[in-house]
Amino acid sequence: MKINTIPEAQLYPTSLGDLLKRQLFWLLLLRIVLYTLITVISLILLDERFEAIVMPPSLLVLFTLIVYLSTIVSAFTLLHLESEFRRFGFIQTLFDVVFASMLIYLTGGSLSIFSSVYFFPIISGGLLIPLKGGLIGAAASTILFALILLLEYFGYLPDYVLLSRFYEQVALFTNIRQFGTMGLTFFLGAFISAMFGTMLRSTTRELSSTKYDFDRLSLLYKKIFDNIATGILTINREGVITSANNATTAITGQSPADLLGKELVTIFPGIDLASTSPRNACDFERHDRQTLRLGYTLTQLHSSTDSAADGGHTQAEDVTIITLKDIGEIERLENQMRQAEKLAAIGMMSASIAHDFRNPLAAISGSAQVLAEELGSSGSSQPQNYELTKIILRESDRLANTITNFLKFARPENIKKDWFLLRSCVEDILQVCKADKKWPVTCRVDLLIDDTFRVWGDEKQLFGVISQLLQNALPFCPKGKERIELSSSTICVNDNQELCLIKISDNGSGVEQAEIKNIFEPFYTTRTDGTGLGLAIAKQIIEGHNGSIAIEKSEMGGACFTLILPLRLNNDE
Repeated sequence: MKINTIPEAQLYPTSLGDLLKRQLFWLLLLRIVLYTLITVISLILLDERFEAIVMPPSLLVLFTLIVYLSTIVSAFTLLHLESEFRRFGFIQTLFDVVFASMLIYLTGGSLSIFSSVYFFPIISGGLLIPLKGGLIGAAASTILFALILLLEYFGYLPDYVLLSRFYEQVALFTNIRQFGTMGLTFFLGAFISAMFGTMLRSTTRELSSTKYDFDRLSLLYKKIFDNIATGILTINREGVITSANNATTAITGQSPADLLGKELVTIFPGIDLASTSPRNACDFERHDRQTLRLGYTLTQLHSSTDSAADGGHTQAEDVTIITLKDIGEIERLENQMRQAEKLAAIGMMSASIAHDFRNPLAAISGSAQVLAEELGSSGSSQPQNYELTKIILRESDRLANTITNFLKFARPENIKKDWFLLRSCVEDILQVCKADKKWPVTCRVDLLIDDTFRVWGDEKQLFGVISQLLQNALPFCPKGKERIELSSSTICVNDNQELCLIKISDNGSGVEQAEIKNIFEPFYTTRTDGTGLGLAIAKQIIEGHNGSIAIEKSEMGGACFTLILPLRLNNDE
């Protein structure tokens, strides 16, 4: 599965842009808080008992309103801004330097108690835009502070400052010393803030990278979880389903919304949660009454979580992972493998059986035949000997027939396909069957087969299959009222394939539902005189034709065997 990755260059700017935008909003909020506090402090310092120079109330209110208004405009602009956050940060840093300079100029210049306000734009600039923002803030603060000192030296200060009893003319040397000290402090603050800003930026990058990797792994896990062919469920310690993938919903026929929050036993009553076996199986009945054979495994997971409500104590969370798989097809294949192994063993035994039994049996049968002819022609005084000889002959023939069927099953003949008329073939079969003394004269056979209906297959082998099915149906039909019906039809599967359907129905007792799955198994029979190979051979021949054989209840009340054979394709030879 391919997961599209996002280039790092596309990932980080977005994350840092969001971070910078949030920081700018916080900067504007802090500006409001800062100048609100300054306003409150200034109002308090208006009392003559405090030795400080403050702005007149009217000027203070105007200055505060200017700060508030500019902040509101900046916030509104930032709210609709999609990019250029660095440039906006630079502008806001310069705005804060100007506001600080105005405040210091209006509150006494070098004598202002608010000189430390310069550090607000310097530090904020260093955090917003490491080094560059701090240096711009420090440089602008140094220049404007130097301008204020020059204006102060030449006496260009507001009248209320010059007339204040706290104001004193400062010497040039003092101004220069103060300028150097404040400038050095400004740039030191810029470097310190830049260091913290760089650390914050690096941490943000690492967090962004970690979040990206986590999101990518989460996406990968979700895709694997949803698309894996095996059904996966998770339940908590109470047995409640907490998650389910698409394969599980395909098995159950229920959506994840229907499964989540329900107890496992209500959905899968056959699952044994106490089982320690690595492989388990159970039957599951869907809502559509379809029964599936499910294989499942149980895996216990123990994870620890910190609970704040529990005083930070660690709690264990038990999760059980249940994997589900429809193993009906697997079991069918396993049965086929076992059947193949059984057939292979039968094939190996067949040569030995033919050598060890066929030749001696032929000698016994021949000898019994000669003895029967002598006893029958001489008029023996012991007729029981003649009857015993006939029994030997009958059972010898039966045993020979069993061995022949056995060898047919173990060593199937090669299939030689060709077109043949089905009705003509069936009529020949009936002629042979009626010649048998065991065939009842009361048996009625209806042929619902068109004279021109043709079949693509091995006529000789299909002759044997139909003959076997006819003879197999007779013992189950009511005596004196035997009725058998043969019909044929074709169905179109697609543009390139047609199927031939041959149905053989009777009015017998039918086949029990429990016997249907075993009726084509080798050596399985419900008759005392049967070998259990006739239907197995028939199934083998039909499957050799790439067809299938099915059994159902007939309209006459008995059994209906349906032979499904493909008609010739263009690539058939």
